[in-house]
Amino acid sequence: MQRLVISPTQCQDQGIVLTDAQQHYLIRVLRLRKGDRFIAMDGEGSWYVSELEGDLTQAKIVASEHIQTELPKQVTLMAAMPKGSGFEQICLMATELGVTRIVPLKSDRTLLNPSPQKLQRWRRITQEAAEQSEREVVPKILDPVDFSDSLQLPETLEAYRYICVARGKAPHLLNCLLDLRLGLDTAQTDPAQHPGIVIATGPEGGWTIQELEQATAAGFIAVSLGSRILRAITAPIVTLSIVAAVSESSLTTKGEDFA
Repeated sequence: MQRLVISPTQCQDQGIVLTDAQQHYLIRVLRLRKGDRFIAMDGEGSWYVSELEGDLTQAKIVASEHIQTELPKQVTLMAAMPKGSGFEQICLMATELGVTRIVPLKSDRTLLNPSPQKLQRWRRITQEAAEQSEREVVPKILDPVDFSDSLQLPETLEAYRYICVARGKAPHLLNCLLDLRLGLDTAQTDPAQHPGIVIATGPEGGWTIQELEQATAAGFIAVSLGSRILRAITAPIVTLSIVAAVSESSLTTKGEDFA
């Protein structure tokens, strides 16, 4: 069945009140008719099998479902914004890979100054990607923030925090995450109590020395993604692929997810 992201406030009396844009998408684009069904996702973890009824301005909730498609713990991507449309690709693929929130960073070498319309487009792309990839939740895209301010975001302070560097002798992100996972398993900590993960990826040209010093002073661990230089668009996808692989694999001694 086709999937559609709705707001939780649209659910009323075992039904869903559809917006004009949603009606257009279901009726004009998908060609659904009265009695046809689709899955409504409220972006907060609930799915509803819904059936178009009446004048097609609303749908009846036939059944509710809860399917686990999220990573075990929250993952925040702090990505320096590349020029052009590159951040659109980052939003799309990061959503498919399970990111919880995306923080667009304005670093010293960032050239992009996105308009409110561009930010709205990023959020729309994220919503569509969440529908396509059957996410339970729609990742949140925060307003663009200066790099120095991002280091103290309340949403990230309790997490395990890493910053990707292109050169130097930093440990590989994969090894850091595997060590973290093993340590948490050995400690027999309740997985539900494990903090999330924050990963920062740099701009075209890399971080400045001052930015790296700020990050490490704030508690970020410098990590490598390998011996090659990755583009500002590629690095976020590599990091999230590694996080997803470690989180969802069954390599721990107890068979539990680490994050």
